Amino acid sequence: MSPLERGYVQLYTGDGKGKTTAALGLVLRALGQGLRPAVLQFMKADPNWGEIVTLKRFGVPVQQCGLDHWVRAGKIPAEDRAAAVEGFDRARALVESEDFDVVVLDELVTAVFFELVPLSSVLELIAAKPAAVELVITGRRAPDELVAAVDLATEMRPLKHYYDAGVQARPGIEF
Repeated sequence: MSPLERGYVQLYTGDGKGKTTAALGLVLRALGQGLRPAVLQFMKADPNWGEIVTLKRFGVPVQQCGLDHWVRAGKIPAEDRAAAVEGFDRARALVESEDFDVVVLDELVTAVFFELVPLSSVLELIAAKPAAVELVITGRRAPDELVAAVDLATEMRPLKHYYDAGVQARPGIEF
C-alpha cells in the first residue's frame, strides 16, 4: 500500500536544461520520505551516467531502453522502434504494478516526438494509472494533448546557456 493518498501526473518539458534533473530531485525527495521510486529512461543507454550510478547506489530500480546512438527524425531504424516498444511495455508494468510510489519515465515525451511511442498509448497509461502512483514524465516538445492530460506541467525554457559559448557537456553536471 502506498503512503500517498493520491498520486498525480507531472510533466517536465521544454528546450531548457533541467527536466531530468527536476525529476530525479523528486526521486531524491521521495527516498527521504520513505517512498519507493523507480526510473525508466527512454532514448538513453549509458549506465555510467552519474545519475544512474547514484540511483543504483541508493537502491532505486533504473532501466534504460534506448540504444547507444542518436535518433534522427524520419530515419528511425526498426531496432529503435523495437527498443521503444519494449521500454513502454516495461514502463506500463512499473506503473501498473503498484510496487512503486513514484515512477519517472524520463524522455518519454522525446520518444513520442520521434514517433517511437504513440501519444495515444501515453494518454491511456495516464488514464489507467493507479490512484496512489505519482507519475513523472520528461522530454522536449510535449504535445498539447499531453499537457492537457497531466496534473502539473512545467516548461523549462533557456534564458542563457553556456553551451552557446561552446562549453561541452561535463561529467557530474550534465551527465
